[in-house]
Amino acid sequence: MAYKWPDKDKDELVDYSVDWSRFIDKDTIASVLWYIKDAAGVKTLVIDSDLVDGLQFVTGTLVDKVTTARFSLGTSNKRYTVICGITTGNGLVYERSIFLRIREK
Repeated sequence: MAYKWPDKDKDELVDYSVDWSRFIDKDTIASVLWYIKDAAGVKTLVIDSDLVDGLQFVTGTLVDKVTTARFSLGTSNKRYTVICGITTGNGLVYERSIFLRIREK
């Protein structure tokens, strides 16, 4: 199952978050990885300022149980699949896929 974030204009610099608190309860987040699927469906790991099919992952942050990614650019009328993966302090591994559509506002 994939989640959906609000649409983004290609000219915006926007933060989008995933709140993991209901999934990991009393556990903690030990590490976070962000991915963007390219046009061929290949999951590409992104770090600061990486660009995949026109969408730029600017940076990621972690505060308590909320992971946040900052995005820039993007191709108009394209729907991207962004994946947030975490490893918890107890060694559990989770991934969430989120759709992000680029629309002119």
